[in-house]
Amino acid sequence: MKNGHAHIPEFGKKFDLRALDPGDSNGYSREEADAEILSLRVRLNDLQNVLYADERYAMLVVLQGIDTAGKDGTINSVFREVGPIGCQVSSFKVPTPEELAHDYFWRYRHQMPEKGHIKIFNRSYYESVLVERVKKIVPKETWERRYQDINELEDYLVRNGTIVLKFFLVISKDEQRERLQERINNPKKQWKFRPGDLDDRKLWDDYLTAYDDAIERCNTKVAPWHVVPANKKWYRDIVVARAIVEKLESLDLRYPPAPPEVLGMKVE
Repeated sequence: MKNGHAHIPEFGKKFDLRALDPGDSNGYSREEADAEILSLRVRLNDLQNVLYADERYAMLVVLQGIDTAGKDGTINSVFREVGPIGCQVSSFKVPTPEELAHDYFWRYRHQMPEKGHIKIFNRSYYESVLVERVKKIVPKETWERRYQDINELEDYLVRNGTIVLKFFLVISKDEQRERLQERINNPKKQWKFRPGDLDDRKLWDDYLTAYDDAIERCNTKVAPWHVVPANKKWYRDIVVARAIVEKLESLDLRYPPAPPEVLGMKVE
């Protein structure tokens, strides 16, 4: 049976990424997915226009995944038809000296979406319990407290009108090897590769354990995780696009009424 939806883990239950099949496409064929993504892109653009005019909500889309999981590709595909006025992307790399001089949330808070806008985080504040944990940048007693910080931040955002949609893109270790090799071989992608990617690959199991904990401990009813099989890029895209479209459709968005003096006016 086809099911183009992400896996939402059970709240408060132990989570194991190793139990999921990253190559699953839930009965979809490539042809069916290619046809569906076209309509989802158009629908997403229509809904974003209403979101922008409505101005009651903002939407934060968080994309996380191990290296080469396809965060850039997901953004390029899913938001292809969406105009840039009310939709922006923020990417987070190694913190700058200014960012390091503030609390770890500081650089993320400055990038939160305003009402009427969709903001896509390519990586996010979850790096503070992933990279900083795995590479031992901060001690355990520091990153342990951050799960509660994150839950409180997301609860605060939702209570103040920001919809938080979080996606973890799951790929297999073999798929990552192929994608890294493609970056090395393809002149148009070599700029994306850095030798440190191979060092991170050696920490594959440590990263999976850190992601299991982040998904389990920050999977809340107000901001649940959506876990997406991502070996097949075409399936990944419809799952993410459908989740965003369905959430926007649930908000009862509407264009504001025209001022009374505008009704019946004629332009000479």
